Amino acid sequence: MSKAKETDVTFVNFMSGGTGRAVRIVVGLAMIAIGLVLGGGWLALSIVGLVPLAAGALGLCLLAPLFHLPLRATGSPGA
Repeated sequence: MSKAKETDVTFVNFMSGGTGRAVRIVVGLAMIAIGLVLGGGWLALSIVGLVPLAAGALGLCLLAPLFHLPLRATGSPGA
């Protein structure tokens, strides 16, 4: 496996874990808050922020299937 591929898989494994889930939830909440505070066209950011928030809350890593890894990490709620 090439070095770039190993790094990609390591990143996806991190994002599938508990810390990665927390990061996605925090980033999603931040995107929603920024969009709501700034208003106008920035409201679209709030809608986009729902994706990482929901993925983190549900224990899904949307990048994992691109690397032939499971969408839901083992040990995630509902797995």
